[in-house]
Amino acid sequence: METKYILLLLVPLGLQLFGLGFAALTDRYLQREHRRDMLLIVGLVLCLVIQNLLENTLARGPQIFGRTLAAIAGYSIRPLILLLFLRIVSPRRSHRLGWLLVCLNFAVHLTALFSPLCFTILEGNRFTRGPLGYTCHIVSLLLLVELMYYTVTRDSREEKQSLWIPLLNAGFIIASSVADFFFNDDLPVDFLTAAMVSCCVFYYIWLHQQFVLRHERDLMAEQRIQIMMTQIQPHFLYNTLSTIQVLCSVDPQRAAEITGKFSVYLRQNLSLLEFPGMTTFEKELEHTRTYADIERVRFPHVRVEYEIGDRDFSLPPLTVQPIVENAIRHGVRIRDDGVVRVMTHRTADGHEIVIEDNGVGFDTDAVKQNDGTHIGLRNVQERIERMCGGSVTVESRLDEGTTVTLFIPDREKEERA
Repeated sequence: METKYILLLLVPLGLQLFGLGFAALTDRYLQREHRRDMLLIVGLVLCLVIQNLLENTLARGPQIFGRTLAAIAGYSIRPLILLLFLRIVSPRRSHRLGWLLVCLNFAVHLTALFSPLCFTILEGNRFTRGPLGYTCHIVSLLLLVELMYYTVTRDSREEKQSLWIPLLNAGFIIASSVADFFFNDDLPVDFLTAAMVSCCVFYYIWLHQQFVLRHERDLMAEQRIQIMMTQIQPHFLYNTLSTIQVLCSVDPQRAAEITGKFSVYLRQNLSLLEFPGMTTFEKELEHTRTYADIERVRFPHVRVEYEIGDRDFSLPPLTVQPIVENAIRHGVRIRDDGVVRVMTHRTADGHEIVIEDNGVGFDTDAVKQNDGTHIGLRNVQERIERMCGGSVTVESRLDEGTTVTLFIPDREKEERA
């Protein structure tokens, strides 16, 4: 093929790879590990283009050993590119099976140096496949199927609206592989390599859209958490000020003591509003104890008991205190001997916090309704689900009491899985 036609083919491929590398390097929505994998993909695809050119050149001469090395490199690179995309789409998985397949594919093609098991290049520089000659194609197809599976099963509805991009890419890759069997006699870059360059660009565009959507969704979730936090603060603020107002006339010394406690509590809560991330259970327990001490001034017949068997974990701020508040103000304060128990224990998968009372109970279906009576419990439930992937379960019987169980998953165990 004439040089001008080769340049006409290579220039668009080179521009696409240069643009893809520059975009990945400057994309602020890419995490560091994703950016690293994306740049590795660009480098590997560039190596694949160079390998195609080199093998095409060596196929015209007597360099059998050199062409064998070039072919081994080409067949080894293609599955590795798919595996790197898998790491980006599904970063929490180790992909041990994928790495095993990539290594196995490389080992099989290395046998071409001393055996015709995979392929061999005969006299006259003729390429001949052996019994394992389609190992690269099979491994690549398995990785491509896995990549499409994790792509299609992503959770967000918005992410699924543009699924036609990766699915079309997969179709292009399969079609170009078929085309190479029929029309790749004298091409400097085969159809599959050219298709992989373009598909990498389009798949990156799709990935960028998903990262932007997730970023926007995380921002909205953070704003919603801020709103819910501010909804909790005035409620507790008004109740505490009301308690202090009553104490000022009947027990000034006690009023001063509660005012001091409330001052400390308020400063801590204000700091949580500025940094509304996860907090330690010890701090949350301190909030709860302070609140209970304040409320017991108004309801001396109410006891709050603690059975703390697990302390070493984090959780969203203001989760235990609002539930204890609900238990006191809407459950046990009408009892002659109202009891609220806060218990924690470690489970196989995480941490459980159980808040139970002997109050009047309520209809648990009312929690799901926006009637304004259980906003604190709904806020706790939504923040636990959004911020740490936990859960809240409520069991209540009228005139018997209520049990609220908070489950906080073990984050370190999830990351290892």
